[in-house]
Amino acid sequence: MKLRGNWSYPTLVKFGAGRISELADHCKAVGLTRPLLVTDKALASLPITAQALGILEAAGLGRAVFSEVDPNPHEGNMAAGIAAYKAGGHDGVVCFGGGSALDLGKMIALMHDQKVSVWDLEDIGDWWTRANPDTIAPIIAVPTTAGTGSEVGRAGVLTNSVTHKKKIIFHPKLLPAVTICDPELTVGMPRFITAGTGMDALAHCLEAYSSPFYHPMSQGIALEGMRLVFENLPKVFADPSDLEGRAHMMSAAAMGAVAFQKGLGAIHSLSHPVGAVYGTHHGTTNAVVMPMVLDFNRAVIEDRIAAAAAYLGFTGGFDGFRAQVMDLRAALSIPATLTAMGVEAARLDELTEMALEDPSCGGNPVAMTRDNTRALFDACM
Repeated sequence: MKLRGNWSYPTLVKFGAGRISELADHCKAVGLTRPLLVTDKALASLPITAQALGILEAAGLGRAVFSEVDPNPHEGNMAAGIAAYKAGGHDGVVCFGGGSALDLGKMIALMHDQKVSVWDLEDIGDWWTRANPDTIAPIIAVPTTAGTGSEVGRAGVLTNSVTHKKKIIFHPKLLPAVTICDPELTVGMPRFITAGTGMDALAHCLEAYSSPFYHPMSQGIALEGMRLVFENLPKVFADPSDLEGRAHMMSAAAMGAVAFQKGLGAIHSLSHPVGAVYGTHHGTTNAVVMPMVLDFNRAVIEDRIAAAAAYLGFTGGFDGFRAQVMDLRAALSIPATLTAMGVEAARLDELTEMALEDPSCGGNPVAMTRDNTRALFDACM
């Protein structure tokens, strides 16, 4: 495969098939002597995780792993991870897996020696300055899915297990020092994970592109990211061994996370509370609500989406773009509604309040109110 590169946007990215072999070298380069590899329960027993641990062990860096990571990680997972980090005398974290493992690994690196609560570091104003930056451990990120983009981000999502609210925790030093994007690691993903994570990447790009804020660089990255998803997600869903398609999807995932510096919107503000309350897969939930949010925002974004459709080679302007989203959802066997995901109408008022508290709603092109957000949830049912 010819797709290979070394990038420093926004951090050092080692991109290409087989580059997991460089893991130990990059750990040593940032000063790690005893890293803790953080992954999720499903990945812990798979060959790719054993391979990564073997690379670390062969280089004299130990073979320590923490895998008590739930699909929507919470402060209990974080506390257990911090206990393992301290007990093992570790000096950094290798975040290995999908968004859950990457986010929790970041939280362990951030919070293992802080004096403040993790909830005091939510992504609000300058709250991040409350943390002691000197105790934040170095982070190496190795994504094994193509969707979240957490490998190139300065934040992590943590669910409060008491309130069932997802919180975005931010600090500049949560940006991994090195990211290894090896598409070979994504080949074994179950099809529903390929679909859900890929649609997460599309949601990031679409919402960043639609956001009303000014950020031309993110705007261009988001547009090209959408092209990569539309062209390559159906390919890798049909043929999981398509390595070039997998590589393009890893690029799209990173591009989406870079782009959403420009903002996210109603897709995420609806998806976050649904995931927190019902434990649904984040990217899949994004895909379910995506067409309804397009309709919700149509009056404001119609011309912009029509321009995207033209770039992507879709006919029919806004309607053509929306039809392509619907076709992609159908091809990936995405549930049609939130009802099909188990969401109950009796909890829509509660979910509406949570959506309005989510920071993503501030980037939606149409201002979200209690009435129109409740109506949007109804449309998604």
